[in-house]
Amino acid sequence: MTTYNFKQDLSKIQQRINAFMLAQFDDIECHSSPLAEAMKYGLLLGGKRIRPFLVYATGRMLGANLEQLDYAAAALECIHAYSLIHDDLPAMDNDDLRRGQPTCHIAFDHATAILAGDALQAFAFDILTKNTALSGEQKLALVQVLSRASGVQGMCLGQSLDLLAEHKQVSLSELETIHRNKTGALLSAAVTMGFICSPEFGNQKLAQHLDNYSNAIGLAFQVQDDILDIVGDQAEIGKPVGSDVDLDKSTYPKLLGLDGAKQKAQELYQTAVQNLQEIPFDTSALRSLAEFVVNRKS
Repeated sequence: MTTYNFKQDLSKIQQRINAFMLAQFDDIECHSSPLAEAMKYGLLLGGKRIRPFLVYATGRMLGANLEQLDYAAAALECIHAYSLIHDDLPAMDNDDLRRGQPTCHIAFDHATAILAGDALQAFAFDILTKNTALSGEQKLALVQVLSRASGVQGMCLGQSLDLLAEHKQVSLSELETIHRNKTGALLSAAVTMGFICSPEFGNQKLAQHLDNYSNAIGLAFQVQDDILDIVGDQAEIGKPVGSDVDLDKSTYPKLLGLDGAKQKAQELYQTAVQNLQEIPFDTSALRSLAEFVVNRKS
């Protein structure tokens, strides 16, 4: 049996989704407006493509083919890219660097960056409608999952709560609520969307284990982000280290201490693995992703 190679698989998926997303702009005409270029800049600036990876890894594990998964993966990454463009704006985190490059509002201007984020959000749902390999029921489920995860019941709520928590002491429960929405919602949506695209769509027992897994890695991802903001290398992370401290943000190291935050990440990893053990499919890719989340350096 061939040993699973996570780095090689992730690289292949990165190449596939980048090419697919770029192709979605082929029919777009913005005349003299820089809007489409700003959208492409924010979307294709780089990134690990963890969310698309989760869509592909989950769907592929459950019997979906790659063509069924392309649109869901691209739509999800459009939402993620729009959130980062807006997150970097002066009214939010006020960052000049993203993935080692000027942020969208620095490379273009503030107004264009705002519009590029807005347009990417709409673009995500346009992409979902183009998938001819899925049933109407599956498409509707994908729209519902992505819209909930990205809006007031997910990512946007988390970002709002995160801003409100600046310069305040919050409890561990409140911090988890922030991050299960701000970061975890889209990561969980990625797993769910891969599941929806598969022949297993409708298997509620399987859906629950996948949900438990994705909730754990979604929170672990943010815990590791908080850790890297303290001990990370700016050259690897691609943005300034210590920005959370500068903004007096509520973080896991601030609340639990650095060692406590590292222990929290390991506990979440174990929860993820335990749920994978209940899934009667080859979970190698999802397990490797969980390992990557808690051990990554960027």
